[in-house]
Amino acid sequence: MNDHLSFGAGLQGRELDDLCVNTIRLLSADGVQKANSGHPGLPMGAADFAYVLWTQFMKHDPAHPDWPDRDRFVLSAGHGSMLLYSMLHLCGYPLPLEQLQQFRQFGSLTPGHPEFGVTPGVETTTGPLGQGAANAAGMAIAEAHLGAQFNTEKHTVLDHYTYVLLGDGCNEEGVANEAVSLAGHLGLGKLIFFYDYNEITIEGKLNLASSDQAAARYRAYGWHVQEIDGHNREACANAIRAAQEVKDAPSVIIGRTTIGFGSPNKAGTSGVHGEPLGADELKATKRKLGWPEDASFLVPAIVRERFAEVAKRGAEAYASWQKNFASWKAANPDKAKDWKSRWERKLPEDLASRLPKFDPAKPQATRSSGGEVLKALMAAMPQIVGGSADLHPSTKTYIKEYGPFTKTDRKGRNFHFGIREHAMGAILNGMCYHGGLIPFGSTFFVFVDYMRPPIRLAALSHLAPIYVFTHDSIFVGEDGPTHQPVEQLASLRIIPNVTCIRPADANETAWAWIAALENSRGPTCLLLTRQNIPVLDQTQYPSAENVKKGAYVLVEDPGAHATLLASGSEVSVALDAANRLKADGIPVRVVSMPSWELFEKQTKKYQKSVLGSKKRVAIEAGIRNGWDRYIGHNGLFIGMNRFGASAPCQVLAREFGLTGESAAAKIKEWL
Repeated sequence: MNDHLSFGAGLQGRELDDLCVNTIRLLSADGVQKANSGHPGLPMGAADFAYVLWTQFMKHDPAHPDWPDRDRFVLSAGHGSMLLYSMLHLCGYPLPLEQLQQFRQFGSLTPGHPEFGVTPGVETTTGPLGQGAANAAGMAIAEAHLGAQFNTEKHTVLDHYTYVLLGDGCNEEGVANEAVSLAGHLGLGKLIFFYDYNEITIEGKLNLASSDQAAARYRAYGWHVQEIDGHNREACANAIRAAQEVKDAPSVIIGRTTIGFGSPNKAGTSGVHGEPLGADELKATKRKLGWPEDASFLVPAIVRERFAEVAKRGAEAYASWQKNFASWKAANPDKAKDWKSRWERKLPEDLASRLPKFDPAKPQATRSSGGEVLKALMAAMPQIVGGSADLHPSTKTYIKEYGPFTKTDRKGRNFHFGIREHAMGAILNGMCYHGGLIPFGSTFFVFVDYMRPPIRLAALSHLAPIYVFTHDSIFVGEDGPTHQPVEQLASLRIIPNVTCIRPADANETAWAWIAALENSRGPTCLLLTRQNIPVLDQTQYPSAENVKKGAYVLVEDPGAHATLLASGSEVSVALDAANRLKADGIPVRVVSMPSWELFEKQTKKYQKSVLGSKKRVAIEAGIRNGWDRYIGHNGLFIGMNRFGASAPCQVLAREFGLTGESAAAKIKEWL
């Protein structure tokens, strides 16, 4: 390979650009070939646009990949990851050539699909198609909101674009269309898509399953639309300039490309989408592109010099921003303090003292107390923003003092996501990827099924959005089993790095919010009731701050015959059952267990002290799955083994045995 470093020496202008683009194509093809796995087609087809964007337009500094005011690039079509890795390497990010040679290998910085936090310069974890497009909408929202909060007449400290490369697959996914619809409604003018329109999917031609008029669809969503030859670099540059001029609408550049461009026998076919070219075809491709056939992972010296100019301009842009930022800080000390706390996710030291107090004489739904807590927290922390999927009157998450985020008011902190649960989850992730915000989203718990993919990706990427899931059990009541979550809690508990908290009352809800804010390395699900439940008297029971431990003893009795473990609204059922059993001469211990995940983080000694050594009973208005880890296979579970039914919640409690009286009878018989 070293023998070819002088290859292309002396080239200038278009010929040098051709050499650079072919370097991108062949680095990608070589990486896939060496791994004997991957997707060479998209990188080879989209290389022209990527080259123009990264070298002429994107504001980025490879030496400072976490620069808050950098432009973001999202590869929504994450299977084309070698394109992104090639660009990062060439532009000078800390991604050496050796890592490209370790594509898809264990422990490398170049996994099969881009992973946030693994590879420097990767802005999002992508792969599941459409997620990146929706993440990008969240990034653009964050940029608009933070810019409105921090920019002044004299200083602009946040003013950047979010660029997305997506393909035919992303455009078919529902989540992308949900996000595109909302982005158009909000007029996110700094959001620019490049649609790599090659009309090929894994199975073959796009027209096997789709005959959409993509341009018409985007226009209907309120987007600025351009259609170009995606291999014409001048057209690419002109389209980006035109998109940047549109301030009140997001833009899509539909670029017709040839998948696997340069491959003499596979270009334009599904055969180049998701498998290596093969040794012979790779040689033939290099021959067709005028490349040394025996050169592997070749980056000619003149190409290095060309991309060094990109890094130099990026360093100059960053230095200029730093100077401007220092001037802004000096002129705006209060904003500067807020800025620091946002980007470092610092919580106020007096946050707990700001929590509302709740009257034990007034039963309250935890969705209602959660709304009161949220109001207090948003007053203390301006970085908290969020909304609901068209359900805030029910989820109690609209805080009117802070107004809505709209096309004409970017300072609003309440978001109307519309009936788009899937996109809401992915947009929250985008806000987290961007930084500077702590976003939350709310809906009925049963609809978590619509947003499981972004929850999983948040967990994988160590993002920390907060999900407010109300109407958390069969006690939704009359709406019936379609709206009554039974298996949802168990399904979330099995996702690594997801923290679920199901508080027992208003006070536990307050501390659940604190625990969620303190969790900066993964998503938190707050599971809240529709129905009113008792407020535990904090003068009679241990402090609700113990929620942060995941489980704690509410009622202790040295002579206990068993330990009752319960979460959420069933804690009151357990307390009632305990009183009835005690009256019958059968004392028991009662444990509030709002969060398995927080409990598992405690010491083994603490866990044993909470669980006790006696027989154990679990009471929860959901399915048993998972509870055996705490109660054992022979433990008693009082809950659901079927879907719910349509009836008032009091009737459902009686019919399904989730009352104190019924629970006490079952426990007594079991003992």
